[in-house]
Amino acid sequence: MDSFSSPSSGSSSQLSAQDFMGQLKTQLAQAYAEEFLETVRGKCFDKCITKPGSSLSGSESSCVSRCVDRYIEATGIISKALFSMQR
Repeated sequence: MDSFSSPSSGSSSQLSAQDFMGQLKTQLAQAYAEEFLETVRGKCFDKCITKPGSSLSGSESSCVSRCVDRYIEATGIISKALFSMQR
């Protein structure tokens, strides 16, 4: 049984609509965070790590840091624009 299924015994411990929406929002936020991290990881790795090894060079480390910062900033700008369009 997954977290959204009602018990098969017919008991009254079913999720309320509010609980269901809370769980759904949590799962969506987690999925978004995982997708965001995977995208950033892939894009920044491809851009910054030219010779993979057991550790990052100083230039690779600063490149990854700048890349992640720019991606987070761009995502914030896009989110603000989308939210302002909805209003």
